[in-house]
Amino acid sequence: MSLNLDQKKTVVSSVSESLTDAKAAVLAEYRGLTVEQMTNLRTEARNNNVYFKVIKNTLAKRAVEGTDFASLSEHLTGPVAFAASEDPVAVAKVISNFAKDNDALKITAGVMDGNPISEAEIGALAKLPSRDELLAKLIGTMQAPIQKFVSTLNEVPSSFMRTLGAVRDAKPADAAAAEAKPAEAEAKPDDAQATEAKPDDAESSEAKPDEAPAADE
Repeated sequence: MSLNLDQKKTVVSSVSESLTDAKAAVLAEYRGLTVEQMTNLRTEARNNNVYFKVIKNTLAKRAVEGTDFASLSEHLTGPVAFAASEDPVAVAKVISNFAKDNDALKITAGVMDGNPISEAEIGALAKLPSRDELLAKLIGTMQAPIQKFVSTLNEVPSSFMRTLGAVRDAKPADAAAAEAKPAEAEAKPDDAQATEAKPDDAESSEAKPDEAPAADE
């Protein structure tokens, strides 16, 4: 079914808009893919924020004309699907991974940052971590010390309460020890009196010489 002029303009505008912020684009021949396979490829692209479009070559050439992706024009032959993304790794992963599982999809050309890239380079790009994966790792790395800090903060009140409890439990024991010391101090004068009683025994010992002369009489 052929498109009218307005529809063609809409398609060209859609592709041109997708290239505005795109860092990379990939062309792939889809001859031999079933409708179900193409639907799965579109879904995979959408889930990874990759623009995917099956477009007539003449319209695709108009869309890339005057852009960093103009070099793709010479590869726009046959039934070709167009994919583009702000994340070069994402678009490379979607197309390369799908091509591995579906031999009918053939990568024909690519462009990244205005420079043409080969199928091998697209495959190598697909093996790198995507931007979302890198961000997830970065966030995880940043959260680790933060989580440790929060855990430490949460532990401070518990530690403080345990310390207060230990101090509170120690106070009765200290008070009991303090009360015991005066009692010991009061007991010491009795011992002194017992010690002073010894001179009385000495006096009785001194009385014995007085009794001794009475025996001579």
